[in-house]
Amino acid sequence: MIIIGEKINSTLKSIRPAMENYDAKAIQELAIKQREAGADYIDVNAGMFHNEEPERLVWLIETIQQVLDAPFAIDSPNPKAIEAALKVNKNPKPIINSITDEKDRFNSIMPLAVEYKTSIIALCMDDKGMPETTDDRVRIAERLIEKLTKEGMQLEDIFIDPMIRPIGTGSQNGVVALETIRKVREEFPGVHITCGLSNISFGIPARKLMNQAFLVAAMTSGMDSAILDPLDNKLLSFIYATEALLGIDDFCMNYLTKYREGRIEV
Repeated sequence: MIIIGEKINSTLKSIRPAMENYDAKAIQELAIKQREAGADYIDVNAGMFHNEEPERLVWLIETIQQVLDAPFAIDSPNPKAIEAALKVNKNPKPIINSITDEKDRFNSIMPLAVEYKTSIIALCMDDKGMPETTDDRVRIAERLIEKLTKEGMQLEDIFIDPMIRPIGTGSQNGVVALETIRKVREEFPGVHITCGLSNISFGIPARKLMNQAFLVAAMTSGMDSAILDPLDNKLLSFIYATEALLGIDDFCMNYLTKYREGRIEV
């Protein structure tokens, strides 16, 4: 499971003051904690700063890479902010988070992925908005994969995001997302599939329980990555157990290692 650590995000009230005050120590400590907990990528988002987004994103990249060599997920729809961050990045190959099949967004972000040889998260969305049905989302995924590979991107560098809508706003939102994951995995076994995991539980109580249940269902359907809180030890325990059950963890070795390290929470 490819884990993208979500915590350094300007929309989170717990971390925004550190960004506002350029508190390098707090940002660095949080990045290190996520990495040590199992994050493969560190997501960085400065979108709440609007006009200051490019400079704030640059500061986050420069601050974190002083103490950590983990790759970044550069989280912005703003090509100027993404380019500014890519220019100062010295860590391993980053992910651009994200691109869509919206004409303007695709044409402004795709050249950056090609120039800087990044991976990319591709959202199942086009100029008509976020589709309601599984078939429409799969069609968008197909178009995106075709266009991305035509530009020279390898399948293993593409992360398809099926777009997770809160279950509280529509009873079929979970089913549509899971069916999209399953069909994309069947058609394109070489791509990665990811999502913003906590989107499924927005607006309902006991969010962690819903996140855990959806995580297991999504992994069973073929999802192999997620943007999530790596400091949630219970959530990661579900990842380790599910990987073992799906035959991804040979002889449960990773599960047993995490258990011996005290990182399995029941």
